[in-house]
Amino acid sequence: MSVVAIAAVGRNGAIGRDGDVPWHIPEDWQRFKQITTGCSLIMGRTTFEAIGRPLPGRHSIVLSRDPQAAATWLQTDSGRRTLPANTAVTFVTGLDEAFAAADRTRTVWVGGGAHVYRLAWPRLDELDITEVAQSPGADAFFPTIDPAQWTEIARDPRDGYAFVRYRRTRDQS
Repeated sequence: MSVVAIAAVGRNGAIGRDGDVPWHIPEDWQRFKQITTGCSLIMGRTTFEAIGRPLPGRHSIVLSRDPQAAATWLQTDSGRRTLPANTAVTFVTGLDEAFAAADRTRTVWVGGGAHVYRLAWPRLDELDITEVAQSPGADAFFPTIDPAQWTEIARDPRDGYAFVRYRRTRDQS
């Protein structure tokens, strides 16, 4: 099992602006869906709410400092919320609880936002980054990928962006 952060990141580290992604790359969303389906996906409450719905075929593990967030989200005007098949949502108040709730037999994905990436950073094994050839204005940024700590292991260039995989460099001493 590995823990992998997944994000689309601008040249300036941008990942979001006003609760939204500052670009529209359909192939990135398709790839995100393909590789995270069937897995656990840890994200913050703001990111979960920005998506607007549970992601089908995944176990969304939502970090929130509010212990009542789950009860609030589960209630709708017509009663209790129902989920699509093979879809789960678990609200937790801490990162240890998030990892304990994850299916550790498969890749555990960390899907943002900025605060959650920073919290999970020491536990990440790999990064799955869509490097976007833009530097938009933003209010949310991905942590800096230090080449002394991360080794690029794959790159798939596209027009205006690239899918890039990094692996944490382990001390060999």
